[in-house]
Amino acid sequence: MRSGRQCSRSACGRPAVATLTYVYSDSTAVLGPLATLAEPHSYDLCSEHAGRLTAPRGWEVVRLTPEFIPVGPSPDDLVALADAVREAGRPRPVAAPVPEPVQTEVARRGHLRVLRGEGG
Repeated sequence: MRSGRQCSRSACGRPAVATLTYVYSDSTAVLGPLATLAEPHSYDLCSEHAGRLTAPRGWEVVRLTPEFIPVGPSPDDLVALADAVREAGRPRPVAAPVPEPVQTEVARRGHLRVLRGEGG
């Protein structure tokens, strides 16, 4: 299910539509569709910031798709959400209480006690 992540750029609250990842060994910035999961070394960008992205001098920008359009939840996302809500609302079976074992105090020294359980 999509997470509703926001653009990583400071002071931007728009929804993220693309993920930017830097490949330092190749001096390349790769801009692709929004990653399924947020990664610590990548940046989620809104359509405006993804469209205006430039790379440092000597770096190449690779765009995996020509434009990034905000996408709403898919039918699969909505079904998964409905199933989760339905499951959370189901009454849980109540387990029969487990009787506490009978314990007998056999010795005491200060705040310490020696207990003998049933059958012990």
